[in-house]
Amino acid sequence: MASIETKTSQIDPDTGYPPFTFGGQLRMMAGAFWSSQVRNKVLLLIVGLLTIILTTVYAQYRLNYWNTPFYNALEQRDLDGFFEQLKVFFIIAGSLLVLNVIQAWLNQMTALFMREGLTRDLVDQWMHPRRALRLASLGKIGVNPDQRLHEDARNLAELTTTLAIGLVNATILLASFIGVLWVLSADFAFTFNGRQIAIPGYMVWAALLYAGSASMLSNYVGRKLPTLNTQRYSQEAELRFTMMRTNENMLAITLTNGEDSERRRIQQAISEVLAIIRRLAFAYTNLTWVSAGFGWLTTIAPILIAAPVYFSGGLSFGGLMMAVGAFNQVNTALRWYIDNFRPIADWKAALYRVSVFRRALIDLDNEHAEPETLTVEEDEAEQLTLKDLLLSPRPNSSGGDRGLRLDGEYVILPGERIMVNGDPRANRRLLFQAIAGLWPWGKGTIRLPKSGSMLLVPQKGFFPDATLEEVLTYPMPVATYTPDAMGNALEAVGLHRLTEKLSARERWERVLQEDDQMRLRIANALLVKPRWIVLDDAFEALETETQSELLAILNTMSEAAIIYVGRSETFLPSSTRLIHLQPY
Repeated sequence: MASIETKTSQIDPDTGYPPFTFGGQLRMMAGAFWSSQVRNKVLLLIVGLLTIILTTVYAQYRLNYWNTPFYNALEQRDLDGFFEQLKVFFIIAGSLLVLNVIQAWLNQMTALFMREGLTRDLVDQWMHPRRALRLASLGKIGVNPDQRLHEDARNLAELTTTLAIGLVNATILLASFIGVLWVLSADFAFTFNGRQIAIPGYMVWAALLYAGSASMLSNYVGRKLPTLNTQRYSQEAELRFTMMRTNENMLAITLTNGEDSERRRIQQAISEVLAIIRRLAFAYTNLTWVSAGFGWLTTIAPILIAAPVYFSGGLSFGGLMMAVGAFNQVNTALRWYIDNFRPIADWKAALYRVSVFRRALIDLDNEHAEPETLTVEEDEAEQLTLKDLLLSPRPNSSGGDRGLRLDGEYVILPGERIMVNGDPRANRRLLFQAIAGLWPWGKGTIRLPKSGSMLLVPQKGFFPDATLEEVLTYPMPVATYTPDAMGNALEAVGLHRLTEKLSARERWERVLQEDDQMRLRIANALLVKPRWIVLDDAFEALETETQSELLAILNTMSEAAIIYVGRSETFLPSSTRLIHLQPY
């Protein structure tokens, strides 16, 4: 029993896969970047950024050394030296201003190309044949993919750019100014119980101890932030999906007086988002105690740390100011983790959501059923063969799911009219999905005719947000067919009134009635001229008269085999054979 519990605990409930380690997430996204088309552009920008950062740090280094003569001139009331150092300051400050502007532009361009590469890669992975639909049935990982493709990808690209540049800048600052601190406190020593104790570079150790304690405390206080941010992204996506779904189905909701029900549903989604935000607010508030506390303490901390060297006579007032400046630079570099703890937590959440989404998409190609699997292959012969099929429910699915069984061998030739029906307890929709190559679970053999000769017509069609001619020829380019061919297809299905609107762009699934939507889909079949047409109960919601009319249009394609998976009484009389499915 213990081993079973251990195995179960190693499965991520959101994805159905083993947990994705942080290192694995980084390797996954690094590989995606390296294979992206924007890689060379980003690498070129990175070289430019490194050049600007190094130049900026050198200018800051010169500005830090400027502290000594400037404050010494003030201490000695040297007016000529004072004005001379002001000239030096404006030269350095002007150079830093130009460098900062250039770096800001390079930052934005890097983030732009990072987002382009990441988003295009995710869309390519998502729109890989068969993946998106299979992902939708995978569990939580398949819910609201738009959130991961849009908002999560944007956050990951922008935060990666900002944090990476900040980390590089902090590292270079640390390497540059830690040597200054070491030199300033190299000979420091103090007397304790009559003994002189020397601590070479004690200001360096003090800075490391100061920033290290702040980092450790911040990490402890804010340890829950990445998880809370991940939960927030998920709940925000649920809220947006709920409101979008309500808007898309407003007619049905209004006609059934369902506004109150939907209002409660949306309000519940809002409450769940607010609950996560409330927990984040407390976490951020606790983190502020640490970040703000150390921030205010930094005002006086470098002076207190440098004071022993100053009062021992080892530093002039200008040297003290230079030490304070160097300490602040070192502390700024070491405090990078503290100052960026919130965006780092946000970045980790975005990295997790994007990387597990991409891994789930890729792993779908490696997903296998049981050892005796369903074989779907292309046959050189011009026929469709179904042999000894047993299609089982998806593994780990709910107990209410059903499968189907089809014993024997059935060969379907061009020109035949086949109705696939059978026991009502058989889930006949699985046969349609198996023929489409979308259902790998089961046993038996399906041999399909050559690629491109089959048209699959699901129960609910898809109408892209495009012109009518694009909808009519979907997914083929409009140029594939002549305007006359498109007009003839519309005329054949009784949509001649739409001929003049071929170039119009509308939300056609809203503009057209349900029977006209089906006519448009049949018009598409007339253009494509497939050798096999498989319909998944596509006539179910239509009037009997409309079914008869559309069936008559389909029957004009005498050389095409028409396979109707469903229970249409209109199709039954014209069928040449009936395939009877059994439950499983």
